[in-house]
Amino acid sequence: MGIERAVTRWHLQRLAYESEVASLESKLGEMQVKVQGLESKERAEFEKQLAQVLIRLHTLGPCPKAMMG
Repeated sequence: MGIERAVTRWHLQRLAYESEVASLESKLGEMQVKVQGLESKERAEFEKQLAQVLIRLHTLGPCPKAMMG
């Protein structure tokens, strides 16, 4: 049962990170449409957050055990 719990935890973390990446990428895409001087600071912050989430996703690594299906 420990392996099943680890796989479930891994899968939920991966889904959360992927949804966060999608959200940040959509915000960055919207910012490209509206180019203003004040938004450059916001854009840099979103890019920093995106980089941190991608690092966490990469650090999460592959699934601890192959999923059935």
